[in-house]
Amino acid sequence: MKAVVWTRYGSSDVLQQQDLERPTPKDNEVLVKVHAASINSWDWELLTGRANFNLGGRLKPPYKILGCDVAGTVEDVGRNVTRFRPGDEVFGDISRDGWGGFAEFVCARETSLSLKMASLSFEQAAAIPQAATLALQSLRDKGKIRPGQRVLINGAGGGVGTFAVQIAKSFGAEVTGVDRAEKLDMLLSIGADHVVDHIKEDFTRNGQEYDLIVDVQSHRSVFDYKRALAPKGICVLVGGSGGAIFKSLLLGSWAIGNRKVTLLLYKPDPLDLALISDLIEAGKVVPVIDRRYVLSEVADAFRYYAEGNVKGKIVVTVQ
Repeated sequence: MKAVVWTRYGSSDVLQQQDLERPTPKDNEVLVKVHAASINSWDWELLTGRANFNLGGRLKPPYKILGCDVAGTVEDVGRNVTRFRPGDEVFGDISRDGWGGFAEFVCARETSLSLKMASLSFEQAAAIPQAATLALQSLRDKGKIRPGQRVLINGAGGGVGTFAVQIAKSFGAEVTGVDRAEKLDMLLSIGADHVVDHIKEDFTRNGQEYDLIVDVQSHRSVFDYKRALAPKGICVLVGGSGGAIFKSLLLGSWAIGNRKVTLLLYKPDPLDLALISDLIEAGKVVPVIDRRYVLSEVADAFRYYAEGNVKGKIVVTVQ
């Protein structure tokens, strides 16, 4: 099978397409013929080595093939698999299974996968798992979102952000999206009530207060969040540098009074994917795909990702 292999940390230039032996599923695994995969920030952090602080400072990459969000067709199943059979169309986040999405075939535990809705293309399905689940968990589980709340999404134009805007609207919130000027029209088109150009306006200094902030960037200090949060407001940190997140959590326990700063500890969950699928089926959420690449262009896809101009998700079509 063809796969894009990664053997050392660096830029997109270290990615190489190679021919590898097709994997064989273990007893509790499913062999998926990958039709599409997508890029997440975790892929970039792993590729460049920036995620080393979470991996014990490893000198070499922990996985051979990047890509944790996949959509495809079940090719074969292990003898203990009961939920799927060959021919089923599935999608999911396989980050707990060793990654490997940028390849023609990948093995994953059956608990990592869900049936794909027939109404979704493989490309749309591949754009969903990690980004949409992060958005849902940050709003519902950590943010305790309620109808009528004023919610701000910082970094709203990316993968997690575009899902967060739409999911927050589905909960009945008034949503403000913060990002680059070139992404603001797109944010309005997917339901944002207000948009802020982060170059022209600092959302922590404009006098506005929010009941819930979901920060996909997490470069702010805890004192910035204090200014922007309403009394009893919650700020959920989803992404950003490890140092910024640690400082915010360390200070947040005492520096913001009745306001709270918390970090989302993400956990892939097929039940959350089912809920997100229901929202998509109801027309309340639509995956935003900026560009599509083929497997041989994965390095180019990462180069585009590194520019920071992506609106929503980048998808790699494999089959």
